[in-house]
Amino acid sequence: MPLRFENVGIAVRDLDAAIAFFTDLGLTVLGRDTVSGEWAATATGLDGNHAHIAMLQTPDGHGHGRLELFEYVHPDAIETHPTLPNEIGMHRVAFSVDDLDAALEIAAKHGCHPLRGVATYEDVYRLTYVRGPSGIIVMLAEELQKS
Repeated sequence: MPLRFENVGIAVRDLDAAIAFFTDLGLTVLGRDTVSGEWAATATGLDGNHAHIAMLQTPDGHGHGRLELFEYVHPDAIETHPTLPNEIGMHRVAFSVDDLDAALEIAAKHGCHPLRGVATYEDVYRLTYVRGPSGIIVMLAEELQKS
Protein backbone atom coordinates (compact mmCIF):
# COMPACT_ATOMS: atom_id res chain seq x y z
CA MET A 1 0.00 0.00 0.00
CA PRO A 2 1.56 3.35 -0.97
CA LEU A 3 1.85 5.89 1.83
CA ARG A 4 2.32 9.62 1.35
CA PHE A 5 2.93 12.19 4.06
CA GLU A 6 0.10 14.73 4.04
CA ASN A 7 0.51 17.33 6.80
CA VAL A 8 1.25 18.14 10.41
CA GLY A 9 -1.63 19.77 12.28
CA ILE A 10 -1.02 22.15 15.16
CA ALA A 11 -3.65 23.82 17.32
CA VAL A 12 -2.84 27.47 18.04
CA ARG A 13 -4.25 30.16 20.32
CA ASP A 14 -4.30 32.86 17.63
CA LEU A 15 -4.47 31.72 14.00
CA ASP A 16 -3.61 35.12 12.53
CA ALA A 17 -0.52 35.47 14.73
CA ALA A 18 0.66 31.97 13.84
CA ILE A 19 0.11 32.59 10.13
CA ALA A 20 2.06 35.87 10.38
CA PHE A 21 5.00 34.08 12.05
CA PHE A 22 5.20 31.24 9.53
CA THR A 23 4.62 33.42 6.45
CA ASP A 24 7.28 35.87 7.61
CA LEU A 25 9.65 32.90 7.75
CA GLY A 26 8.73 32.11 4.14
CA LEU A 27 5.81 29.68 4.11
CA THR A 28 2.88 30.45 1.84
CA VAL A 29 -0.79 30.15 2.72
CA LEU A 30 -2.52 27.70 0.40
CA GLY A 31 -5.93 28.44 1.86
CA ARG A 32 -8.06 29.19 4.88
CA ASP A 33 -11.39 27.73 5.87
CA THR A 34 -13.77 27.07 8.73
CA VAL A 35 -14.65 23.47 9.45
CA SER A 36 -17.64 22.20 11.41
CA GLY A 37 -20.47 19.75 11.19
CA GLU A 38 -20.95 16.04 11.68
CA TRP A 39 -18.04 15.04 9.43
CA ALA A 40 -15.63 17.23 11.46
CA ALA A 41 -16.92 15.82 14.76
CA THR A 42 -16.64 12.26 13.46
CA ALA A 43 -13.13 12.72 12.04
CA THR A 44 -11.69 14.31 15.19
CA GLY A 45 -13.80 12.60 17.84
CA LEU A 46 -14.81 16.02 19.24
CA ASP A 47 -18.55 16.67 19.59
CA GLY A 48 -19.47 19.97 17.95
CA ASN A 49 -15.99 20.40 16.45
CA HIS A 50 -15.73 23.88 14.93
CA ALA A 51 -12.38 25.41 13.98
CA HIS A 52 -10.77 28.00 11.75
CA ILE A 53 -7.93 26.44 9.76
CA ALA A 54 -5.12 27.48 7.45
CA MET A 55 -2.94 25.26 5.26
CA LEU A 56 0.63 26.42 4.65
CA GLN A 57 3.45 25.09 2.51
CA THR A 58 7.11 25.86 1.95
CA PRO A 59 7.58 28.05 -1.12
CA ASP A 60 9.72 25.45 -2.91
CA GLY A 61 6.73 23.10 -2.91
CA HIS A 62 8.98 20.10 -2.21
CA GLY A 63 7.08 17.05 -1.11
CA HIS A 64 3.44 16.98 -0.25
CA GLY A 65 3.83 17.68 3.45
CA ARG A 66 2.13 20.80 4.66
CA LEU A 67 1.54 22.60 7.92
CA GLU A 68 -2.10 22.85 8.99
CA LEU A 69 -2.83 25.36 11.73
CA PHE A 70 -6.16 25.41 13.48
CA GLU A 71 -7.82 27.62 16.08
CA TYR A 72 -10.72 26.00 17.91
CA VAL A 73 -14.04 27.80 18.20
CA HIS A 74 -15.70 24.77 19.83
CA PRO A 75 -14.95 22.94 21.97
CA ASP A 76 -12.82 25.44 23.85
CA ALA A 77 -9.10 24.98 23.35
CA ILE A 78 -7.33 23.45 26.34
CA GLU A 79 -4.32 25.40 27.52
CA THR A 80 -1.32 23.28 28.43
CA HIS A 81 2.22 24.08 29.38
CA PRO A 82 4.48 24.41 26.34
CA THR A 83 6.16 21.08 25.60
CA LEU A 84 9.79 20.50 26.36
CA PRO A 85 12.12 18.99 23.75
CA ASN A 86 12.31 15.69 25.70
CA GLU A 87 8.56 15.17 26.23
CA ILE A 88 6.81 12.25 24.60
CA GLY A 89 4.46 13.33 21.82
CA MET A 90 4.63 16.09 19.25
CA HIS A 91 8.19 17.30 19.42
CA ARG A 92 8.78 20.07 16.90
CA VAL A 93 8.40 21.22 13.33
CA ALA A 94 11.67 21.82 11.43
CA PHE A 95 12.59 24.04 8.51
CA SER A 96 15.75 24.54 6.48
CA VAL A 97 16.59 28.20 5.94
CA ASP A 98 19.13 29.89 3.70
CA ASP A 99 20.18 32.39 6.37
CA LEU A 100 19.71 31.41 10.02
CA ASP A 101 20.57 34.87 11.36
CA ALA A 102 17.93 36.48 9.12
CA ALA A 103 15.37 33.84 10.17
CA LEU A 104 16.14 34.54 13.85
CA GLU A 105 15.63 38.27 13.27
CA ILE A 106 12.20 37.51 11.81
CA ALA A 107 11.36 35.18 14.71
CA ALA A 108 12.45 37.84 17.23
CA LYS A 109 9.98 40.32 15.69
CA HIS A 110 7.29 37.85 16.77
CA GLY A 111 8.77 37.53 20.28
CA CYS A 112 10.25 34.11 19.46
CA HIS A 113 13.81 33.41 20.56
CA PRO A 114 16.15 30.39 20.75
CA LEU A 115 15.57 28.12 23.73
CA ARG A 116 19.29 28.31 24.52
CA GLY A 117 21.38 29.45 21.55
CA VAL A 118 22.63 28.49 18.11
CA ALA A 119 24.57 25.25 17.74
CA THR A 120 26.76 23.84 14.99
CA TYR A 121 26.33 20.19 14.10
CA GLU A 122 29.51 18.62 12.68
CA ASP A 123 30.25 21.62 10.44
CA VAL A 124 27.15 20.62 8.45
CA TYR A 125 24.36 22.71 10.01
CA ARG A 126 23.91 25.75 12.22
CA LEU A 127 20.64 25.15 14.02
CA THR A 128 18.47 26.18 16.90
CA TYR A 129 15.07 25.58 18.46
CA VAL A 130 12.84 28.60 18.99
CA ARG A 131 9.61 28.77 20.93
CA GLY A 132 7.11 29.85 18.27
CA PRO A 133 3.53 31.04 18.56
CA SER A 134 1.34 29.13 21.00
CA GLY A 135 4.49 27.49 22.40
CA ILE A 136 5.28 25.49 19.24
CA ILE A 137 8.90 24.37 19.11
CA VAL A 138 10.31 25.30 15.70
CA MET A 139 13.73 24.09 14.57
CA LEU A 140 15.54 26.33 12.11
CA ALA A 141 18.62 24.90 10.35
CA GLU A 142 21.06 26.44 7.89
CA GLU A 143 23.21 24.12 5.82
CA LEU A 144 26.83 25.28 6.04
CA GLN A 145 28.24 23.47 3.02
CA LYS A 146 25.83 24.72 0.36
CA SER A 147 26.22 23.14 -3.06
